[in-house]
Amino acid sequence: MTPLTLLGQLNLHNLGPAPNLPEAPVLKRMTLDIPTADIPYYKPLVVPPSDLRPPAGVKADTKDETPTGIREVKIPILDKKIPLPENAILITASTTAVVSVAATLTATAAFKWLVSVLKPLIKTLVKKISGNKTNRKEKSSY
Repeated sequence: MTPLTLLGQLNLHNLGPAPNLPEAPVLKRMTLDIPTADIPYYKPLVVPPSDLRPPAGVKADTKDETPTGIREVKIPILDKKIPLPENAILITASTTAVVSVAATLTATAAFKWLVSVLKPLIKTLVKKISGNKTNRKEKSSY
């Protein structure tokens, strides 16, 4: 027989005797339990009924509570009550509104006056400055 070679490099006859390997152990088949999950839950809310009344024999507190600083004014034509802040709050709000409008109107008038006064001055200055530059160019070109 001729020696078998693998790509001309490995001689299979020179490997020696086959190794003595032990038998593979027999393993039991694995069984897995069915998975379980902890399902989240919540405690249900107890909502009182819309027509909740105190039990018999208990007196209910009937206080007519209005927020502090607000009074109700009844308008006779509409037959409705309208909430109205107290006088100090009304005075502060109206004074602030009047002052801001007055300041805006005054500033607008002052700005218009300033523009009407300064516009001719600025035009005159621009003409003089541009006239001086053209005169210099004419003199330097001779």
